[in-house]
Parts: sequence; C-alpha cells; structure tokens
Amino acid sequence: MTERDARKELIRRANELSPTVHVGKDGLDQGLFDEITNQLKKNRLIKIKVLSNSDDGAKDTAAAIEEATGSVAVDVRGGVIILTDKRTWTSLSQKKF
Repeated sequence: MTERDARKELIRRANELSPTVHVGKDGLDQGLFDEITNQLKKNRLIKIKVLSNSDDGAKDTAAAIEEATGSVAVDVRGGVIILTDKRTWTSLSQKKF
C-alpha cells in the first residue's frame, strides 16, 4: 500500500469520528500535548478541531502537534486535523496486498 492509499484509508476511517480535542484561544501547551498523546495511545486515530479564535492556523497547529507528540497528521481540512500515531501510519504504508 502506498502512502497515498494509506492516507485515503485513514481519512475514510476518520469520516465517522467526531473531534475529541479542541484547540482554542489558549493555544498549544503541554497539557494539550499530553491529552493528544493519551488519546492516540488509546484510539490510534483522532480528530482535532482548531477553533476560529485560535492564534495559529490549522496547518501550523498540525505541524507543532506532530513535532511535540511524534505523530503523523494524515489530513488538514479547514479547521480539522486528522492525526494518527506513527506505528499505525508505518504499518499501513508498508502493507502489501
């Protein structure tokens, strides 16, 4: 499975999810990174909603979260980030059919 196919599969799976983490005017802090890490350990795929009153845009927020948590941003559309852990990403991208 190529990275493109893995991305499409994860987006399809995330279609049914609702955002569980909201980034607002307080922005990103260590507590938020810890919560994202815990949810990724539990669920492996989560959605994050970046509210309009946030200081940064969704793409900048996704990059900061990826760096701080060691995760992979699968997709960023509007104010929604789909995030997965590295283990799920590598297993799907290297899967052969």
